[in-house]
Amino acid sequence: MNTSAEPTLDRLELLHTLVRIVEAGSLSAAARQLGTTQPTVSRRLRQLEAYWGVQLLQRSTHAMKLTEDGERAYQQAKALLERWHGMDADLRGREAAALRGHLRVLAPSIFGQEQLVPALVGFLQAHPQVSVDWLLNDRLPDFIAEGIDCAIRVGRVDEPNLVAIALAEVPRIAIGAPNLWPSDEAPQTPAELAKLPWLALRTFYADEVVLHHRHTGEAARFAISPRLGTDNLQALRNAALAGVGAGVASAWAVADDIAHGRLVHLAPDWQAPPLPIYLLYPRSSWRSPRLKAFIEAMRAGFPQVLGVQPLAARGAARPTDS
Repeated sequence: MNTSAEPTLDRLELLHTLVRIVEAGSLSAAARQLGTTQPTVSRRLRQLEAYWGVQLLQRSTHAMKLTEDGERAYQQAKALLERWHGMDADLRGREAAALRGHLRVLAPSIFGQEQLVPALVGFLQAHPQVSVDWLLNDRLPDFIAEGIDCAIRVGRVDEPNLVAIALAEVPRIAIGAPNLWPSDEAPQTPAELAKLPWLALRTFYADEVVLHHRHTGEAARFAISPRLGTDNLQALRNAALAGVGAGVASAWAVADDIAHGRLVHLAPDWQAPPLPIYLLYPRSSWRSPRLKAFIEAMRAGFPQVLGVQPLAARGAARPTDS
């Protein structure tokens, strides 16, 4: 690789330039952040492309887009630089007290709007030089392609390539609008529940409801033919409020409706299996100091999160934390 124009420039600095171009959004913005000129940044980019023999960026007058090779190079360069800075700080004996940088976190769409925000705010207040993209979606992301550092997910996770750190669990109950049954008394048993019209939250149950007795642990299950199936908890809640059918919902999401009589907690001696909450990140990735700090902040903050209970409350199994 010819670096005669900048003889002291090493490959780590070239990688740093690539990462800065991508995250700044343009060569000129990267140059300003690096304290150099746009031609210099462009020359460094060409050096990397010549060294690897691939095109990293597709550039036009108005847009800049990573190629497939460029996306892989960016993700691996970012991880390599974080490893280098972490090793450098460790060997020099420096503490990561003043964390800096950026995290992209995917959180559940509804749970992440309110319940998780206090723990997030606590993390941001403790580390004022770290910024976070708080992305709300219930899907499991492509961590590398989307540049996601970690995800918080409600529900079981069976992905061998992910580290799953168990945080807590969400209690679930059967609910329905007061006009859903003909008698004055709400259904108290699974057999009575089976006679109601039903809603399905297809992410967790589709054609069968499973309940356990709170005190004896006895299991009961019955088939349902849902009048409405959805993958969104808020949609299920709204349909239940409208009297379309009964449903199984996270207790926190319907607590206010139950308190004001808009919904009724059905068969209160029975509950659906609680949903575990995990923090996920790729097994192959290196945990930056800021990601480690974020994980610890979530672990510390979850006991205060409204609507969750400790895993120990049911003796839930935890996957090996890494």
